[in-house]
Parts: sequence; C-alpha cells; structure tokens
Amino acid sequence: MRVLVTGGLGFIGSHTVVELQNAGYEVVIIDDLSNASEAVLDGIEAITGKKPDFEKLDLRDKNAVSAFFKKYADIVGAIHFAASKAVGESVHKPLLYYENNLSSLVYLLQELTAKDSANFIFSSSCTVYGQADELPITENAPVKPAESPYGNTKQIGEEIIRDTTKVYDKFKAIALRYFNPIGAHPSVEIGELPLGVPQNLVPFITQTAAGLREQLSVFGNDYPTADGTCVRDYIHVVDLAKAHVMALTRLVEDKNKTNYEVFNLGTGTGSSVLEVIETFEQVSGQKLNYKIVDRREGDVVAAYADTDKANSELGWKSQLSLADALRSAWDWEKKVRGIE
Repeated sequence: MRVLVTGGLGFIGSHTVVELQNAGYEVVIIDDLSNASEAVLDGIEAITGKKPDFEKLDLRDKNAVSAFFKKYADIVGAIHFAASKAVGESVHKPLLYYENNLSSLVYLLQELTAKDSANFIFSSSCTVYGQADELPITENAPVKPAESPYGNTKQIGEEIIRDTTKVYDKFKAIALRYFNPIGAHPSVEIGELPLGVPQNLVPFITQTAAGLREQLSVFGNDYPTADGTCVRDYIHVVDLAKAHVMALTRLVEDKNKTNYEVFNLGTGTGSSVLEVIETFEQVSGQKLNYKIVDRREGDVVAAYADTDKANSELGWKSQLSLADALRSAWDWEKKVRGIE
C-alpha cells in the first residue's frame, strides 16, 4: 500500500518514513526542501535498504498538488508533516504561516476527499492546550486560545480536518498531538538538523557541547516546579514515528471508533530543563556551559501527557528513555560535526 508523507525529509517525517518502510508500506515523499536536505533519502535507504520515491513540490501550488495525485493515483493515505514550525518567526510573519500551513492542508484534503477512500494522519501539537489547568494533560483538556500564529494553525488545521470528516464518509483522520520530540535514529543515519540557531532545547544542548554555541541559556529558574525550571514531556522520535504507523494502520484496518480521532503522544513523564541538562552530562561525559537568564515570553510552566488513550486504543507506548534520546542526539551531533 502506498502512503504519501509530506515533509518526509524533515526530523519527524524521515523517522516515520523509516518505520513505514519497515512495516511494509510503499512511501512517496513530498518536500520542498525549505528546511531539509535531499541527502536524507540516503540515510533512509541506509537504514531500510530501500529509497522511497521523492517529489520536490511546494504544497501551496494547487495545480502541482493535483498533478501529483494524478501521477500517484494508488495512494491509500497521507501523513502530513509539511509546515512552518518556528513559534517566534510565526509571530513576526503570521501571513506566511497561515498561507503555508493552511492552504497546503486544504489542497491536500481536496485531493484526498476526491478518492473512493482515504486515510489522513495530521501532525498536531500539545501547544493547542496552552497552559493546561490540570496535569497530566488528557485529550479532553480544553483547547486554549493559541499563544502564536503557529499554534493557531495547528488548532485551525484540526478544525478543518474535523469538519471535513463530517461530510466525507470515506475520509478518516487522526490528529496526533505531540509533546517534545527529541533524539535520533540509533543507526545515526538520520537525526535533527535545524537550520540556523536551534529553537529547541536539545539541539542547543548538543551544539553547545560540540562547541558551536558558546553557552546554553536556561530561561528562568523561579517557576513553581521542583527545581524552578520549566517541565516538558520529551519523547524519543523513534517512539513517535512508530505511533504514526500504528495510527495509519488503525485507519487502514477500519479499527477507528469515529472518523476523526485525537491522541496525545508523549511519555507521560515531565522532565525539567535542569534534569535534561544533568542527564545529558551523564550520558555524554560533557560538562555543559549554561547560564540562568530571565524567563522567555510565552513559555508554559509545565506540560506532560496523559498517554492512557494512546496506550489502550492504539496499543502504543513509548519504550525509550530520556537518557536513550539524549545519547542518540549526541551521537548524531558528533557524526554531523565529525567529532570522534
């Protein structure tokens, strides 16, 4: 069965392509290469023994999307990762984010709903919950007003998909709300490779340890947490990728309970920034140069998932630890930088 993966050369997309191919799916990737490299195809092939089909395409080009679906008429489903994702940038460039993240989604759905049947997995985010009233966060937690245009595109994206499933009986969808994906494939053939200054904690940690960054900033140590730093749910990207395969298979095998479902994907455990730093130092043997600085605007105090629904309904559970993820992230950083 052939599956489309948009943004399939990105961090989470490439790991998901690996797991899809390992599970026996045929994969075709769409990526515009704005935040990824075509060389990732070689990494996927090195792991799985097979290079997926690849089309360089901008999903904002409606005619190109239509032509793609004519060429690949046998697609049974799509996993949609392609989106701009920098929270700070979205605040300064809202129209870019609304165009890129929403028009591409609409054009994809128009093609998929024209098929006899189609299955759709949406890359969503725990940002839809904002600062949750209760922890851990369940799928029933209220969706709060978004803190950024990026977060808003995830909320609106979910609404578009939900409305679409109401009127197209043969169209089924699952939104996967990720917490904080980190790590790299254990083969070290693929991993996270942010362009420019990293927006996320772990790439900044590994780049600081590798000497690319002079110092790591810890934004605030006066939060109401055990050590005063923010708490997040860090999930290994390989675990996350496997969840996508299980979600797609659930739809393909008609095991879904409704035509639109939502699942949280996390470990169920919160780790503070200082705990992540300490764990990294233990697994890498590197002493990190970090400094406590003022709080960063928009950071929630704590967010970690209630994973009971994914555990029971999808039959999925995270297997890899924070230490596993940080060790793989450091191995990947060393490979990329040529560090022995």
